Amino acid sequence: MAKIRRIGILTSGGDAPGMNAAIRAVTRAGINNDLEVFGIKRGYQGIIEGDMIPTYSETVSGIIQKGDTFLLTARSKRFLEFEGRKEAYQQLKRYEIDAVVVIGGDGSFTGANIMSSEFDIPFIGIPGTIDNDLFGTDYTIGYDTALNTVVEAVDKIRDTASSHNRIFFVEVMGREAGFVAINSGIACGAEVIMIPEQKNQIEKARRFLSERARKNKSSIILVAEGLEDGNTMEIAERLKPEFPQFDMRVSILGHIQRGGSPSAKDRVIASRMGVAAVEALLDNQKCLMIGLVNDKIVQVSLNKAVKLHKAIDEDLIRLAEGIATYEPKG
Repeated sequence: MAKIRRIGILTSGGDAPGMNAAIRAVTRAGINNDLEVFGIKRGYQGIIEGDMIPTYSETVSGIIQKGDTFLLTARSKRFLEFEGRKEAYQQLKRYEIDAVVVIGGDGSFTGANIMSSEFDIPFIGIPGTIDNDLFGTDYTIGYDTALNTVVEAVDKIRDTASSHNRIFFVEVMGREAGFVAINSGIACGAEVIMIPEQKNQIEKARRFLSERARKNKSSIILVAEGLEDGNTMEIAERLKPEFPQFDMRVSILGHIQRGGSPSAKDRVIASRMGVAAVEALLDNQKCLMIGLVNDKIVQVSLNKAVKLHKAIDEDLIRLAEGIATYEPKG
């Protein structure tokens, strides 16, 4: 590849706490290696429209503690089409940008992988999603903060559940992955954790309600979105007629899980990944995702990151079931 002199950086898809820390790290690592850095506003839509600004050390000063993305993010329908990607490439050439660092999830990386193959421009991905569902990395930026947000919220919900002796169904994000649910559920002591990786999860809740709930002062049933049994409201409505003796409520945490000041862990991970992304470009790498495995930086092909499935840890599932408040068998 030609020598890289100027790089672009963008955030795409859903926002995640820690994205600003990654932007900061890429910018400063790039400048410290004699590269010019351009921030691309509004993701791939910003490339198409040429919405790019030069970023300097002072530009990214004071953003590491902020939970949004100062470059903004968006989803672009035009980028899904070849003509849109062609426009994007022309804009990159206009701004003389030689390579792009993308902070996002599988959809963002799929677009980067396709465009790189079509126009031979290097893309390096930094995993930024609270879902933590990308293959090839133990952690994604924003995941740790989201876990802490869920635990804090559920702790507060349990307070009011205890006061009224209620059963709360609490829904958390994750699309079709249960990483947020299983870890936050264990951390906040949820009596039942329902995840999409397992079938017929409503039976787990039904068994709990039949055997144990009446003996508890309060009960938290943590539900991951994307269950085949339906959404949280539907599940609760199905169970209410079967257990009229219980006061059941539903709380959907929603987008508060994406906000808030990033945790120390997310700030450090984002900074490490940002520097590693610049180093990969300087090493003439392309179509890679920067990951973290056993607390070590790794490089994974974007193709693998988006096509291979990241399985949930079976030990965590056994742990959650082993400390669930069911009646002893036999």
